[in-house]
Amino acid sequence: MKLKTLQETFHHALDGDYDSREVDHFFFMVCEYYFNFKRITLALEPDYSISETEAIPVLDALESLKRHEPIQYVLKSTEFYGMEFQVNNSVLIPRPETEELVAWIIESELGQTTKPLRILDIGTGSGCIAISLAKKFNNAEVYAVDVSEDALAVATQNAKHNKVDVNFIHADILSVETYKNAHFKLPFDVIVSNPPYVRDLEKLQMKANVLDHEPHLALFVEDHDPLKFYKAITKLAKDNLVNDGLLFFEINEFLGDEMVDLLKAHTFTHVELRQDMFKRNRMIKGIKEL
Repeated sequence: MKLKTLQETFHHALDGDYDSREVDHFFFMVCEYYFNFKRITLALEPDYSISETEAIPVLDALESLKRHEPIQYVLKSTEFYGMEFQVNNSVLIPRPETEELVAWIIESELGQTTKPLRILDIGTGSGCIAISLAKKFNNAEVYAVDVSEDALAVATQNAKHNKVDVNFIHADILSVETYKNAHFKLPFDVIVSNPPYVRDLEKLQMKANVLDHEPHLALFVEDHDPLKFYKAITKLAKDNLVNDGLLFFEINEFLGDEMVDLLKAHTFTHVELRQDMFKRNRMIKGIKEL
């Protein structure tokens, strides 16, 4: 079977649901995953063919895409901050804005220190934040917490794959007692979190590939208390950060002012709200002071 024919099959099946360029992107991602086949190869070898047996996983991937399953879940893999991460529907797919959050942490005053650091990532999911920071900061002892044991299993495999040490802990973000029993080495120099922040009222704006497949536990909060995770984590940070310790959050773009007020109410200073590449308020930083 010619790959060109297979590419046309992808377009016939998916063009009604996706932009044509996105369908091409899916097709070449699948080909690269299964055959290490680059886009330029098809341009140079338009008659390139594969056997019917080799085509089976490609066609299986197409069936998953027709059900709006995210391509990252189809391939069970994605890239984040230059590293490969395993993903499945127990964890959120890492987003570019989360890469921006990691970059902000790395470029902060932390990047100038060689002293030993302790970093805590709350709601770690795939482990992308904790693992990226552990990779960058050789002087850091990194802890990562999640309420989902399935997510922690994925994160543990990702840490091994990327050859870093992270202390993964099963704990509930909202349970003070759980944290007391978590055997942290306190205090921390940095606490970072990308907790659930999508309000129920915003579900209608979401695409089916997210709404139907990514874990709701990691996505949604009730409309009446959209900052409940942030409140708990900010209190934890106030009590367990060193003086001048840093608190970083990824946030709901519509709740930036409320987040600034929350951090200031807990006496964090130099509170900075930062936009992502799309000019949306998506990150915030505060410094703990006495």
